[in-house]
Amino acid sequence: MTSPTPRQLEERLATLVDPVLGQDLVSAKCVKRLTAEDGRVRVEVTLGYPANRRGPGLAREIEAHLGTLPGVRSVEAVVGWKVVAHKAHKDLQPVRNVKNVIAVASGKGGVGKSTVSANLAAALAAEGASVGMLDADIYGPSQPRMLGASGQPETLDGKSLEPMVSHGIQSMSIGYLIDEETAMVWRGPMVTQALQQLLNDTNWRDVDYLIVDLPPGTGDIQLTLSQRIPVTGAVIVTTPQDIALLDARKAHKMFANEHVKIPVLGIVENMSIHVCSNCGHAEHIFGEGGGARMAEDYGVELLGALPLERGIREDMDGGTPTVIRDPDGMAARAFSAMALRVAGLLSLMPKDYRQAFPSITIGNN
Repeated sequence: MTSPTPRQLEERLATLVDPVLGQDLVSAKCVKRLTAEDGRVRVEVTLGYPANRRGPGLAREIEAHLGTLPGVRSVEAVVGWKVVAHKAHKDLQPVRNVKNVIAVASGKGGVGKSTVSANLAAALAAEGASVGMLDADIYGPSQPRMLGASGQPETLDGKSLEPMVSHGIQSMSIGYLIDEETAMVWRGPMVTQALQQLLNDTNWRDVDYLIVDLPPGTGDIQLTLSQRIPVTGAVIVTTPQDIALLDARKAHKMFANEHVKIPVLGIVENMSIHVCSNCGHAEHIFGEGGGARMAEDYGVELLGALPLERGIREDMDGGTPTVIRDPDGMAARAFSAMALRVAGLLSLMPKDYRQAFPSITIGNN
């Protein structure tokens, strides 16, 4: 029996859909090499999202999927990944040493946006990505506490700041520069200027994804920041209840504004369901299906439905995101699936090649 041709292998591989991408690896242009000789098949795949933990499992799926073809004696699948820069809205100048910026917004406070941001960062880092966190909430910075980082950032040149690092995540926040109980009594222009300095004057180190934890609301500050930060895509966090959804819809409209036009990657429904730790009874405390209805109304994806758990709150107060403290728990799995889907959707967006070329400076010798 003869070996299958590369075309037969490709056609077979095109029937295997990667749930992270929402499409097959062939259509997503992830298959870099496909060979067959004497029934021995070798497949080389390069994903556009981080996959240190997912990669081995996907390789086994590919091997099993191709192994059923007539003439195949063995299959070796090699799965790697590489995160590249993707175009930001309005082609704003990229942040130095940052490939992609993901804004996390809610429109309303108290829905767990910062908790989702911290676990999104932790989940991407766990898959091998270089991740940064910009705490954009000048009035109520919470990421230093949630990421378990303390102290003040160093400056090596007197002009720029070195990011704080905890759990493998680089971060910057006004919370590192002031006392934790100090109230920031600043007007909008001062807040905007401070945030831009935190973003641009931090020595980010080869960051694949910079998560921007936006402040709640959709006013002048949020609109100005959305216009000036080169955001690649946005994630909107809500709870299922109608009150939260009203403001989440406003956040979506802010990103869709003709003066902003930031792609919304999807909706995250936080506090979706509570499972009693004693009896196992499941209850939708804040309502049911609100995030799914909003996603359907706006033609975007429901990225995940996250549980309401006491442990998540304890983890955030203790400075260790749930994805890190209990990586095999139900909540961590939900956070990780959400994070991978965000990265997968972003990987399908148009690439930005400006960072691939060195800058050229012409001067007199």
